[in-house]
Amino acid sequence: MARPRWHDALPQPSSRIALVWDRFVAIWAVVNLVCVAFDITYVPLRTFWLQRNLYPIPSVPLVVPLHAIPDLTPWVDPIKGIEAHRETQAYLDHFQQLDQALMGHRAGQPLSPLQQQLLQRQVRLTGQMIDTNPFLASGNSATLEKIKNRLRQRADLDSAKQSADLLLSDRRLRNQDWSEQRRFWNRQVLPLVATNYWRSIDDNGRPTDHFWRYDLVLFQSVFALDILLRAVRLRRRLPGLRWREALLRRWIDLPLLLPFWRWLRIAPVLERLHSSGLITVEPLRAVVSRGVVALLAVELFEVLALQLIDGLQQLIRSRRWPSRIRALRSHQTVVSNDERELVELVRIWGPLLLVQVAPRLAPELQGVLGHALQQSLQGAMVPPALRQLQPLLRVEQGLSRQLAGGMVESLLDLTRTTGERLARRDDQQLELLQHCVDRFWEELASALEQGPVLERSQQLLCTFLEEFKGNYLSQISRAGIEGLIDELDQLTVKGGQPAREP
Repeated sequence: MARPRWHDALPQPSSRIALVWDRFVAIWAVVNLVCVAFDITYVPLRTFWLQRNLYPIPSVPLVVPLHAIPDLTPWVDPIKGIEAHRETQAYLDHFQQLDQALMGHRAGQPLSPLQQQLLQRQVRLTGQMIDTNPFLASGNSATLEKIKNRLRQRADLDSAKQSADLLLSDRRLRNQDWSEQRRFWNRQVLPLVATNYWRSIDDNGRPTDHFWRYDLVLFQSVFALDILLRAVRLRRRLPGLRWREALLRRWIDLPLLLPFWRWLRIAPVLERLHSSGLITVEPLRAVVSRGVVALLAVELFEVLALQLIDGLQQLIRSRRWPSRIRALRSHQTVVSNDERELVELVRIWGPLLLVQVAPRLAPELQGVLGHALQQSLQGAMVPPALRQLQPLLRVEQGLSRQLAGGMVESLLDLTRTTGERLARRDDQQLELLQHCVDRFWEELASALEQGPVLERSQQLLCTFLEEFKGNYLSQISRAGIEGLIDELDQLTVKGGQPAREP
């Protein structure tokens, strides 16, 4: 039973140091892939990394806190050129001042002039934030809509500005403690305001991104060194290989050195993990190729078969068909060692058929020839009136067998002698065989050129190929490829049972 290819041992470097280095680079490539994935998704997921809250169902206010994850934004924001937005940051600072001023306020207590002034300022800043929409610069306009919806729901009003005015009014704070109000603002509004940011633009007019510097120094330099070492090892194994060819053989490592399309690095990372023996990706490759084969095998075979049949039809319809047959003459197919292909094939197969194969068919040939002679002698030696006599019929059968045996023996002797002579190297014999083969092709071509044979033969052969395309290829299309894939699994998977016919 054939074994799957991934069960075979992978070729490992001869040096243990080389193996350790390959595995280190493979692990380092995995770390780089994780960093690349984090860098690509950081800006879209910055709100998650800032708040570290997971919302499993967007339409339901269900929050799963993940505060065990450290806050990475202070380190990553400078790399991406992200800074706090001035307007929203000022809003947060002013609210903190208001919170400190109203700390300890209880329902029914009058507000001081300073507290009233801070409340009015916060109401004015909220209206200004709603009008100017500072979230537009970071592409988070939906965040402002969330803030407005939560203000409307809290105040049970249709206007977000009026809701903010009501929530931060003297009348509201006379009937409710500030601790209840600040809980709403700290949990529902301020975290959304804090997600806004401003991102700088570089000299090329693109958002600032310094990740490429860390990628170049920490990762791409290591990958370049590893590619160079692999090329050195390859040239040591194949001294005649040029540097350019050795580096081109590592074409799969090209995404590791590209500053763009970094998601393509998954291919060289998987290849390095597989080649270093850390993981085995062959089963995954087999599953993927199985799906590709199931989708493309029939179509690919149909295209190839149609191209082959159409080429044969064009060759048959060509007016130069007789000249192409003449081109099969042996003197036009001379190879470098001056051996004529068709003549040499006849010289090799002639003795094989005449000396070894034909004598073994003597009993069968005697039976066929004896039966033919008996049918020919019926009514010639024994009159029809005497054919009821069994002794005379036995004499006729014996005579037929003797005649057939003698003729077959004589013919086999002749073929044996001819085969032995053909086995001998004889220049005159080769010339005669060459002349015979050449004359055969010449006469066949001449016969096709005369009369309606050529046109009729072309028509019949092209019709046959057209029927072949219409019948056989349609049968393949309807048959499907799943049966062939199942049969392949039975041949390659250990312990597989042969498929049973329904």
